[in-house]
Amino acid sequence: MPIPSFLDELARVFPERPFSIELWNGGGLPSTTGGGPVFRVTGPDAVAHVLRAPGQLGIGRAYVSGGIEVDDLDAAMAVVGTWKPPSIDARTKARLAVAAARLAGPRIPRRPASEIRQRGRRHSIERDARSVRHHYDVSNDFFRLFLDESLTYSCAIFSRGASTLEEAQEAKRELVCTKLALRPGDRVLDVGCGWGSFAIHAAERHGANVVGITLSEPQARLARERVAEAGLTDRIEIRVMDYRKVQDGPFDAIASIGMVEHVGAVRIDEYAQRLAALLPPGGRLLNHGIARLRHGEPEAGPFSERFVWPDAAPLHLSRVLLALERAGFVSDHVEGFAADYTRTLTEWIHRLDANLPEAIRLAGPERVRVWRLYLRAARNGFRSGFTSVYQVRCARA
Repeated sequence: MPIPSFLDELARVFPERPFSIELWNGGGLPSTTGGGPVFRVTGPDAVAHVLRAPGQLGIGRAYVSGGIEVDDLDAAMAVVGTWKPPSIDARTKARLAVAAARLAGPRIPRRPASEIRQRGRRHSIERDARSVRHHYDVSNDFFRLFLDESLTYSCAIFSRGASTLEEAQEAKRELVCTKLALRPGDRVLDVGCGWGSFAIHAAERHGANVVGITLSEPQARLARERVAEAGLTDRIEIRVMDYRKVQDGPFDAIASIGMVEHVGAVRIDEYAQRLAALLPPGGRLLNHGIARLRHGEPEAGPFSERFVWPDAAPLHLSRVLLALERAGFVSDHVEGFAADYTRTLTEWIHRLDANLPEAIRLAGPERVRVWRLYLRAARNGFRSGFTSVYQVRCARA
């Protein structure tokens, strides 16, 4: 009796398939719906990756390393988000694994070079610095390919009437300044300052004196250059520094834009307390960050942990508000911008896809595969109601 092949087992397990599979040896499995994306398995290493780490991590490794290619990434993401495969019992899983092992052979594939495996205490200062550098220290020029001219790497605000990404990012920066009621001479801390876009806006448009902090030295270097080009070195200081190391308060106001996602449940109370300690009574805080909307699900999946945002953990809005209240803040305004972030990510996706050859030259094919998948997965999160993004304005009591 012939031994069933891997494709035979797949066809039996998944009799209805809104996608096609093509193998490097010429075999394949057609879609049963007459369409859908085509997943091309380029070699046995891809199968070996999935066998060694079944689930999201193994598939992620196979995709990032080029072992799995997709003809239409958007269509593939749609299938992942909507297709409900039948449940598989333990015996069927074992039979499928045996068939896959025969196809892969005795292979131990190398992990992708772009994968990080963190060590040390989670959310320690040293480990957080490594996590941030893994994401940001790819290349400043790489980020220029898909961000707006100001290099603002957070949700743009289109819902105030902006029609371009540049206008929407300017609207977001101005909205933060307005919510913080910045006045000339105010001393402002910009937590997670990135390439300096908000610091420059606050100093140039509102006369603020800004201290911006980031954990990425390449970011800080470019931010300082941009500050100098704007003629604002007397008003803006850019530091490579963890928020837990800032000791020279008080500040009149603090802007934390797109940084709280990296704090984690184990540090969110300390984060709020540290910021509160840097403000006098009445001092203002604008906390802008992504939040999970569903309870009972993990903070982040293994693909994001290893390839995109190591240790990042978007919390529920209620948990962030609780930490702020415990630290002595009184919140008076909360606003969500899920639709704005969906459109922001769409803009970034289109710009990156339009510059793929240069992106690959700057960051390498693995990183580009990571970014193309990550941006789409993030957009799906906002579209599906898995995540949102909120601005919380509060003041220290």
